Parts: sequence; C-alpha cells; structure tokens
Amino acid sequence: MTATPRSIVGTWKLVDASARDEHGTPLPKPYGPLGMGMVTLGANGRMMAVLCDGGRETAGDAPREYASYCGNYTFDGQTLVTRVDASGLARIAIGRDQVRGVRFEGDRMILTPPPLAAQDKQIYRELHWERISAATA
Repeated sequence: MTATPRSIVGTWKLVDASARDEHGTPLPKPYGPLGMGMVTLGANGRMMAVLCDGGRETAGDAPREYASYCGNYTFDGQTLVTRVDASGLARIAIGRDQVRGVRFEGDRMILTPPPLAAQDKQIYRELHWERISAATA
C-alpha cells in the first residue's frame, strides 16, 4: 500500500507497542502491558498525541511512562515530522522536531521513532495504531 499524506489524517488509538535492543532482544513494552494512547492528525497539518501506562499500578517502584505533545506536522508518505510547540514532557523539546517512520500493515499505522540511547544500549520502538475516526479538521 502506498501511503499518501491524506492517509494518516484522523484519530488513532494505540493498540500495541514494542521495544527491542540493538541485538533484537525484546525489552519491556513501552507504556507497560496496558499502554494507552491517542493521536489526532488533522487535515490542517496540526497534530496532538498522548500516551501513558494504562495499568492501575506499575511494577515495584518503576515510574509511570507518559508522553504528550502537539504541533504542526508534515508527512511525505514515509516520514512524519512534527515541530513541537507544546509538550508535557521535558525530553520532548518545544521547538524541535519529533521524527517518526511510518508504515502500514493492514489497517494499522506503525510509527517508529529514532533509537533511544538508554542504559548503554540503543532501544528501538514501534507503536501500532488503529484508526478510530477518519474525519478531523
């Protein structure tokens, strides 16, 4: 399926998230086993995203993972770039670009952020989304 800029417009619900290290070894799921998230990509080039650990409790004293941001976006059919203008997390810097690879598998949109350096390793993530609404302003 060839993606077009219009193909990402809508509201999407997070249905799965995975992480692995540079050797392909699976890591704990981003946002926990019950991750929750919504992303809205408007036809006007604005987007907003919020993701969190959806469990009632986290393992031990582990911090609850959370991210939110919004901004203007562009999409060339393979790469989604958002210029962040508001963020609920310090590591998502206002005025910087959030870059995500985009591919489609059936009805799902898979977003892949750049590798994250943590604990002396590279972490690769994939976020799987299903569209819940196609029409947004």
